[in-house]
Amino acid sequence: MRDLKLSEIISMQKELQKKYKGKWTPLSVENGRNCLLWMIEEMGEAISIIKKRGENDIISDDTVRSAFVEELVDVMMYYSDALICYGITSDELSEAFVKKHVKNMGRDFTSEYKNYLHSK
Repeated sequence: MRDLKLSEIISMQKELQKKYKGKWTPLSVENGRNCLLWMIEEMGEAISIIKKRGENDIISDDTVRSAFVEELVDVMMYYSDALICYGITSDELSEAFVKKHVKNMGRDFTSEYKNYLHSK
């Protein structure tokens, strides 16, 4: 299987929305919040698998792993729906991701955390 690009994932979600137009809530700014909330719900379902079956089963049991991966796919689907709702392109997200990565590579999280605790 190939590695999907974010732009392809977004395109697939738009295709899915087009297929279910009139049956599903449209992807709009007004519905972006709901996409994020549904994404969080799917995260909860992934966490539930961890709690009920444990990390070892996710690694060693094909059935559990498949269910876990499917929940993470649901997270990504709602995440990409939120991107669509807010008009965030794959290029925009990629640029921001690289910028944040560079910033994080130069940070000292240990010192920042200590300073944060002492400032309270």
